[in-house]
Amino acid sequence: MDTDEAGRTLADPAAHADESRFHSAARILRRDDPVRWVEPDGYAPFWAVTRHADVLEVERRDTVFRNAPRLVLGTAEYDAMRAGGGGARTIAHMDGPEHRAVRAIGASWFKPRAMRALEARVRELARRHVDRMADLDGECDVVEHVAVRFPLQVILSLLGLPESEYDRMLALTRELFGADDAERSRGTGAEQRRAVRRDLFAFFADLTRARREHPTDDLASAIANARVDGEPLSDLETASYYVIIATAGHDTTSATVAGGLLALIQHPDQLERLRADPGLMPSAVEEMVRWVSPVRSFMRTAAEDVELRGRTVRAGQAVLLSYPSANRDEEVFTDPFLFDVGRDPNRHLGFGSGVHYCLGAALARIEIRAFFEELLPRIRDIGLAGEPVGVATTFVGGLKRLPIRCVLT
Repeated sequence: MDTDEAGRTLADPAAHADESRFHSAARILRRDDPVRWVEPDGYAPFWAVTRHADVLEVERRDTVFRNAPRLVLGTAEYDAMRAGGGGARTIAHMDGPEHRAVRAIGASWFKPRAMRALEARVRELARRHVDRMADLDGECDVVEHVAVRFPLQVILSLLGLPESEYDRMLALTRELFGADDAERSRGTGAEQRRAVRRDLFAFFADLTRARREHPTDDLASAIANARVDGEPLSDLETASYYVIIATAGHDTTSATVAGGLLALIQHPDQLERLRADPGLMPSAVEEMVRWVSPVRSFMRTAAEDVELRGRTVRAGQAVLLSYPSANRDEEVFTDPFLFDVGRDPNRHLGFGSGVHYCLGAALARIEIRAFFEELLPRIRDIGLAGEPVGVATTFVGGLKRLPIRCVLT
């Protein structure tokens, strides 16, 4: 594989479901051309950024590399839809003072004190889902039966939504993030993507009306009744805020739970090490996030001409930040392809960096830790019962099937 093919591989959703193929391409780019100009068929061109130091530099220079107008890697058709005003405009799409003001609406709900108050509920749900694994007669699909359900129910609790909304929210999230995966997408065209977003906005429009008429003590009410510079959020801004919390807030965590368990199954020495020393759990959680890297990429657009590792990125050109590649960078991580539950230091970029650092990072850590602290002491036997299957995506994803056999107490 040459650097041209390696660059195009980063824009192929199917490659992100094939760990061997993706990491082969990323290794070539890190070694031979870590800031690579890529012109994939069907997409607007971009610079592929694959080294940890360069991803970090782009994220920290937020006045030079802007989130708008191209936040995610999409086809030329998708970019045209966005340019025409289609889709959500979340805090992830915003820059500068606007981003800081709107981000602050939900920030207090994700601070450590708020997370500690939520932890009892998180552990209750973790225990419930481990019990569910134990009840499934020795075999289950971890993704379907556990990994997607547990974090979503945590988010529903935070928003103050009943568990009866689970199926609807799960279906819409899968269609939103699985647009490039034939098994999950509603369809391949821009109109099908618009339809998913319309359904999401309709769902949250109803929630906004309810919380404005009858405010409650939950995050949904905080968003619905928020004001920025004395003015309420528009209906689109409010719905967009719900979208980022309710979708990204659970899909990335579910990918890490499933991918983390697969890593432990594939590395039984690390599973036994963690079972023997539960004090390693915090570092194990960080290693799972590094290993899985559920956010596959974000895009930034240069606001001015700028040098990046000897390349001139022109104003208006886009860069793609490849997190799975940065998190396996040989310049930063000793034995980066070794899964090590005691890795220290672990300067992974799984939650991003800079002003756009993941709002829900503290909650994600609590959820992942709670799940594995409930599961590991109960394992008597565990292994694969079939081939794991990944989601085809260039944005957010992980496993969509993880069949296992397990015996739990």
